[in-house]
Amino acid sequence: MDNIGDDNILLVRIYGNKTDLLIDRTAEVRNITILQKLNLAPKIYGVFANGLVYQYYPGVTLTVDSVINSKIAALIAIRMAQMHKVELPQEVKKEPMVWDKIEQFLRLIPETFSNSTKQTRFASSFGSKTRLWIEFERLKSHLMRTESPLVFAHNDLLLGNVIYNDCNGTVSFIDYEYAAYNYQAYDIANHFNEFVGLSIDDIDYARYPSEEFQKSWIRTYLTEYLTVTDGDGQGDMITHEIDKVYEQVQHLSLASHFLWGIWSIVQYELSDIDFDFCRYAEIRLGRYFELKNSVFRELV
Repeated sequence: MDNIGDDNILLVRIYGNKTDLLIDRTAEVRNITILQKLNLAPKIYGVFANGLVYQYYPGVTLTVDSVINSKIAALIAIRMAQMHKVELPQEVKKEPMVWDKIEQFLRLIPETFSNSTKQTRFASSFGSKTRLWIEFERLKSHLMRTESPLVFAHNDLLLGNVIYNDCNGTVSFIDYEYAAYNYQAYDIANHFNEFVGLSIDDIDYARYPSEEFQKSWIRTYLTEYLTVTDGDGQGDMITHEIDKVYEQVQHLSLASHFLWGIWSIVQYELSDIDFDFCRYAEIRLGRYFELKNSVFRELV
């Protein structure tokens, strides 16, 4: 075992019930290992049948207040841009994970839930599995037109997956379960969607970041992302480029809502965690249906 550091603190993560149906654990370990070599992920000290032992990052997870702090927001934007410049081995297909992942989740929704209460609530809130499949096909047909670049993305940058170290003035990302190639704008949009609250009872879409905040964040991100790696300077970063990414983020925000809504329906059936997954699915898919028509009109 490698030297684990002076503080001798390790984290042990135990995988949840049947999460192997949702997550490729081999790819997760590969991705963390690649990112760790670039100081973009914690070091793994051990892998066992249903979990990991990995490096502890000192600091605090974000809150709805700290994530909009201009200093912290800039650090996150830069860190994400650095990750987005990482290239995986050539044998890894460079294609957006979002469509295959949503299909995977849709297939995991049972034809009939394990008890009548769950089945009734599902039917009342979402209609049917067929309805969700049809909606997915419509979403995919619209958003596949995006010109957002494919990058190696975190894909789950919720507030609890960002560690801020005030003493060092740094942020670190954790939990790379869903890391994979995806649309650049999806990763940014998915992060912005998490600004609204940490728990079901606390979610408030009035907290969704303003256009001004988003464009400032995107400017910082692009300053890092478009930096030429050979040291010759920065690539052009014009207002048009910021506006383009901003528009793509609003579009891909729909895919984020849909994916996590479907994920939550699956968890409603499979998970043994004391959490109202059906309510969370109602919130995310409710937001999706609230926004979709205006976004689809823009894409026609």
